[in-house]
This record gives sequence, C-alpha cells and structure tokens, in this order.
Amino acid sequence: MFKVFLKSAACAVVLVGAVAAAPAPAVSVASSANLVAGQSRDGYDRHVMIKNRTGWTMLRFYASDSRTDDWEEDILGDRVLENGRDLRINIDDGSGACLYDFKAQFTNGQELTRFRINVCEVSEYTYTR
Repeated sequence: MFKVFLKSAACAVVLVGAVAAAPAPAVSVASSANLVAGQSRDGYDRHVMIKNRTGWTMLRFYASDSRTDDWEEDILGDRVLENGRDLRINIDDGSGACLYDFKAQFTNGQELTRFRINVCEVSEYTYTR
C-alpha cells in the first residue's frame, strides 16, 4: 500500500495530443538521464505492445522497476493512446530488471495499476474493461 501511495504521489502531468494512425512506434521507458550503459545485455527483449481496449482514451502510462517506489515519467509524453490503438514500448531501462509495475490513467478518471509484470516474458499487455 505504501508503495502505491509513493508512486501515485509522483503523478501530476497533463497531456494533450493523439497517437498518429501510423504503425505503433517504439517508445522507450528510459530517459537518457537514467539509462545505465544503454540496453541490458542479458539478451531479453523488453519491448511490450500496450493495447488499449477499454473504450476510453489512455492519457498517461507509467512503467517502473518493481523494486522502486517512483513512477518516473509518463511514457506517453505529449501523446495519448486512443481506444483500439496499440503502442510498442521499450521497457528496458538498462538495469537488467524484468519485473515492472504498470499504471495507466484514462479519460473516464479510472486508473489501473498492475504490479510485477515480467517484461522479459510478456510481449503484449492489453487493457480492457
């Protein structure tokens, strides 16, 4: 519970924009400031296709190493993920971690948080109602 509170406290970003109709671009969870010598060198593919099938637009998406209490930054940045759309995200932050917590916020005010998603084994993650 304390971890959820700390991660939730770090989220206060307002977004405007839309994901283009082009194929889902790859977005990296790691900023250049927290990238540890580039990608992890263990051979695991940490790209995850995030699929929005909720009926609402996803305004924000966070993926943070399950060992931390910080949500880091909103991966969508100035974009949104419309219902029915997909976005391929590179979750690799260079730390070698496989377990990440996901949080998504939607236009209906709902916030869905999932813990300990193994991005070394999961290649897609679908949000539904």
